[in-house]
Amino acid sequence: MKVFVKKSIEQLTASTEGETLKRTLGAGSLVALGIGAIIGAGLFVRTAAAAGEHAGPAVTLSFIVAAIGCAFAGLCYAEFASIIPIAGSAYTYAYATMGEIVAWVIGWALILEYALGAATVSISWSEYLNKLLGGGIPFEWCHSPMETFVTAQGQTIHGIANLPALLILVILSLLLIKGTQESATVNGIIVFIKVAIVLVFIAIGWQYINPANHHPYIIPANAPDIIQQNGKPYSYAPFFNHGWGGIISGAGVVFFAFIGFDAVSTAAQEAKNPSRDMPIGILGSLVVCTILYILFSWVLTGVAPYTDFMKSGKEASVAFAISNYMHGYGWLSTMVTVAILAGFSSVILVMLMGQSRVFYTMSNDGLLPKVFSDLHPKFKTPYKSNMILFIFVGAFAAFVPGSVAGDLTSIGTLFAFILVCVGVILLRKSDPDLPRPFKTPLVPLVPILGIIVCAGMIVGLPTETQLSALVWMVLGLLIYFGYSKKHSKLGTAGDILPTASDFEKQ
Repeated sequence: MKVFVKKSIEQLTASTEGETLKRTLGAGSLVALGIGAIIGAGLFVRTAAAAGEHAGPAVTLSFIVAAIGCAFAGLCYAEFASIIPIAGSAYTYAYATMGEIVAWVIGWALILEYALGAATVSISWSEYLNKLLGGGIPFEWCHSPMETFVTAQGQTIHGIANLPALLILVILSLLLIKGTQESATVNGIIVFIKVAIVLVFIAIGWQYINPANHHPYIIPANAPDIIQQNGKPYSYAPFFNHGWGGIISGAGVVFFAFIGFDAVSTAAQEAKNPSRDMPIGILGSLVVCTILYILFSWVLTGVAPYTDFMKSGKEASVAFAISNYMHGYGWLSTMVTVAILAGFSSVILVMLMGQSRVFYTMSNDGLLPKVFSDLHPKFKTPYKSNMILFIFVGAFAAFVPGSVAGDLTSIGTLFAFILVCVGVILLRKSDPDLPRPFKTPLVPLVPILGIIVCAGMIVGLPTETQLSALVWMVLGLLIYFGYSKKHSKLGTAGDILPTASDFEKQ
């Protein structure tokens, strides 16, 4: 069947001959790249949401569960990166191992990761900007129509649109269109700032931990309902809102905090020794961030009761905890907020860039219209793709709550991880003699465990999120069979594998 036509791994590798990218990145640089891509809105915002809604202080265990799933998937990513040491992604790996339709599904799922990830972080950017301005932005102009707020006088205020989120998206989209890229020095500074924020909060906040806030450690089934900031009660009785069910569900929520480690795999073409450095970069950044995440969440839930994050502290949770429970450190709250805004900006930029590059590659393969690969005559960037992407991402940022967009981002990434794990198993069977500089250990056990853990986190996400993702995937398949299959350059060429010159023309 032509829907399963594959790109030859040999031809993909041959297409890099004469490449201009220099292999200059060592293991340390790749670890730094991973840390820079990982630490963002997931840690500073989603931690409070997971603790308040599902796991309580045991959100530390949620981070461990999420990290285990990422580690299994990371080992599979490392094998693919060593086999295909080019600037690719899960989309490229799938096209080479499982066929066009699976590659399309992963590419479509990556829209949830990158596009909705950018929307989620821009919403968080808006929340922290409002905190920095002392809440000076009216509620209705920094929240979606789906969100409400009940004032002390009992007045219900409905959101209209999140304008600050749109503002940062406009600025960064224009930067991408112009082709402005952060230098390695600036990236290094941002990574330093992000890690410094976490370390400073952990070091200072540790002395403000109230042991009573960690008891009970796991939310009991009989925990009393909480009145949220919208005035509605929240129950912990459902299975995924307490106990180990809550921990698993919390893992699906905080999984957003790990999104970005797969960005290390896109640097495979610039790694000095991909077979050695890629696993160190992927798994090393995961280990460092996991340790920081566990310590951070322990301090956050120790400083402020997890129930506070359901009342008024869910937005800008770190600044909330500092302002309300760490008296005398108002300067730290301001410094943290400013630094987080800078860090969020870089994450949004990377996600928008990554999404436009996925669109660009899919367009070159014929799976998306040519408009997505049209380059600006002067800046040589996929500017039309960036403009279309801004409209799509901006719509979510302005009119959808961050929790909804964040959960959809997580489910899209988890699905991509599952398919990458499946890809390793299939490639071992279809091409067992293929040279593998790095081999995922204990295949098929490790990929299967990765599939199980990631699938478990998907199951733990809200039902409406699962249904939304299902609708998104059905829509994607309709587009594939209605347009992409008919315009696929590889599929319409028959089952003959493309040559290196074919890829050069693309």
